[in-house]
Amino acid sequence: MTAAARQAALEGIAAEVRVCTRCRLHQNRTKAVPGEGHPDTEVVFVGEGPGYNEDQQGRPFVGAAGGLLTDLLRSVGWERDQVFITNVVKCRPPGNRDPEPDEIAACRPYLERQLQALDPALVVTLGRFSMTTFMP
Repeated sequence: MTAAARQAALEGIAAEVRVCTRCRLHQNRTKAVPGEGHPDTEVVFVGEGPGYNEDQQGRPFVGAAGGLLTDLLRSVGWERDQVFITNVVKCRPPGNRDPEPDEIAACRPYLERQLQALDPALVVTLGRFSMTTFMP
């Protein structure tokens, strides 16, 4: 897949995520958080779900955890725009609770399509629910 085709696929997925109503999480969201990053990356970071700041901005990992992730990336010579960052669920669970199995299942096709488009060499899971998505 060319870089342009990857970018188009990711933009299409993001557009679908922004209007998604597959589960109850859409009922209280401010903004869905489809993910962001470089379409030619070899590395994808997958978190659990958006928090308050992410819900407000529609971007992944912009709160305290995002600051830590940015610092960790810089410590190995990377910038956020060199990787792709997404979550298992694309809308904030109320009160930052853990995502429910049906919510994870509803978002899973989006994550699978993102990974298919990106075809990364490395997927880094951030958190228990992210890890169990790949290693049940």
